[in-house]
Amino acid sequence: MGRLVRIWGITTGVLALLGLVAGLLWSRLAERPEYVVVNGRAYPADSESEVLIGADGTLAAICVAVGLLAGAVAYWRAGRSNEVPLVLGLFAGGLLGSLLAWWLGHRFGLDGFEHTVATAANGTRVTGPLDLGATAVVTLQPLVSVIVFGMLEALDAAGRLRPAYHGGPGFGEPQQVRRGEFDLQAAPPGRDVDRREV
Repeated sequence: MGRLVRIWGITTGVLALLGLVAGLLWSRLAERPEYVVVNGRAYPADSESEVLIGADGTLAAICVAVGLLAGAVAYWRAGRSNEVPLVLGLFAGGLLGSLLAWWLGHRFGLDGFEHTVATAANGTRVTGPLDLGATAVVTLQPLVSVIVFGMLEALDAAGRLRPAYHGGPGFGEPQQVRRGEFDLQAAPPGRDVDRREV
């Protein structure tokens, strides 16, 4: 039991740390929105701008990429008895990592933005911090990682259930009569073909 909890904890912790890396990456790649200061408040400089949508899309792409990687690595490292703690770790760590990525990406430039808004003259343009409009983006990483892990496990299970050789009797017993065939083998005296007493 302790080993399974340790696997869950390590998986969750590693994905949480990856969330911090994802937040740094988001802050570098995403375009930041512009605001206009009016009476100590910030208003969008362009109400029809797609910058906020672009920021959501950038974080979504990062979360999907991390989820794909996490699911594949977890499958590669999984043993026959480690699937449950790994899946739980993928989900919990992926969700925690996504939330940390959102928080860290939003924190970059936030203090300077708030100070400028509070002290700047009316009409001043200022670049704002990143933020999520579609908060459901944080669920992408855990969902993708669990789906990838499950698909790879299913493919592996299908490969293990495949017959050992082609052209043999398949999943049936060697003595099983197939459709369109006649069983003409004579039973030994006092016994049937399956060696049971008559």
